[in-house]
Amino acid sequence: MAAEGREAPHAPTPGTLVVDTGRADRLGEFRGVAGPYWSLRPVGGGPEWEAEPGAVRRASRAERLHAELERWNARSRGERL
Repeated sequence: MAAEGREAPHAPTPGTLVVDTGRADRLGEFRGVAGPYWSLRPVGGGPEWEAEPGAVRRASRAERLHAELERWNARSRGERL
């Protein structure tokens, strides 16, 4: 929740890779807004989780490249994402 006098961060476009610093820097894909929280989904699939918008930052270039490499590796193993 945003501190008094501060605006909540602007929600990114769905599909944007972000990092939830409130959950040990967990990388996820922004899915949408759920009340006061943001819904995030693991990059490789799985259940969504809710994050405090103030604890979410955009993924760095290195984090985005790492996620893309993981996707390609999963596809090469025949896994469906």
